[in-house]
Amino acid sequence: MDVYNIKDFKAGWFIGDFTPSVFKNCFFEVAHHQHKAGYTGPLHTHFIATEVTYIVKGSLVASDKKLSAGDMFVYHPKEVAEVTFLEDTDLIVIKWPSVPSDKYNL
Repeated sequence: MDVYNIKDFKAGWFIGDFTPSVFKNCFFEVAHHQHKAGYTGPLHTHFIATEVTYIVKGSLVASDKKLSAGDMFVYHPKEVAEVTFLEDTDLIVIKWPSVPSDKYNL
């Protein structure tokens, strides 16, 4: 058995085509993100990847839509990710394919 801690991974990303990674692969990435109420993430887009986010706990506004625990939202390539957190929030993010360089801050 292998044991890992999320603190040992960059920005919560623990599966994907990067190091360190629990499972290194080029097909998809997985992260656990935690954000405090009031935080607004940087505007960004991906040219290649699709990104689905599952809200485990908390609430947020993603591209003018208010969402909460249990909701999922998908940003497709070239859509602008715009997210503001209304409560302390836990997220699981899955992005495919795994192309670590495919993030463009706006």
